[in-house]
Amino acid sequence: MLPNKKALRANESNRKVFEANRAKIEADNAERRTDAEKAATGVDGKTVKLIRQASNTGQLYGSVSARDIVEALDGEGAKLTKSQVVLDRPIKNIGVHEVKVALHPEVAVTIRVNVARSPEEADLQAQGVDVLAQMFEEEAAPAAEELAPEVPATAETEEAPAEAEAEAPEPTETTETTETAEDQQ
Repeated sequence: MLPNKKALRANESNRKVFEANRAKIEADNAERRTDAEKAATGVDGKTVKLIRQASNTGQLYGSVSARDIVEALDGEGAKLTKSQVVLDRPIKNIGVHEVKVALHPEVAVTIRVNVARSPEEADLQAQGVDVLAQMFEEEAAPAAEELAPEVPATAETEEAPAEAEAEAPEPTETTETTETAEDQQ
């Protein structure tokens, strides 16, 4: 760091040089921070749609990286660099993901990345619908119908047995004699 002039030895002459430049360094930092705050108003809360191929379980055939997010934001007019997008880990499944964007060490915003297999699916996810859960429910419904006995469950059929019992004639008392084989001999 010393040969590249990124650091100075801690001695009296270097302290005086640093104190002389301190006001300029702080002014530059304040200017970069105000620029970052202005840029933050255009980026904060934005939602970016990314259409990717994925399996039926929602796993992407690849991943969404910081570069993909920067390109999508670039298309919407926000100028960012890859290093400003903070991804803890690559996005490897469909859904809506919160991503932090650090525009300055003191200015950070959050954007939403909507990763889907189709634009229609992205719209459903934006509305808060869990597309994978919905897909599994649709697949499970026909299977459940096949396993269930075919008894129509309507209000009329539930009332019909009770009415049939009320309308049925009461059994009369008749005595029938049955002869057994021993009685006949």
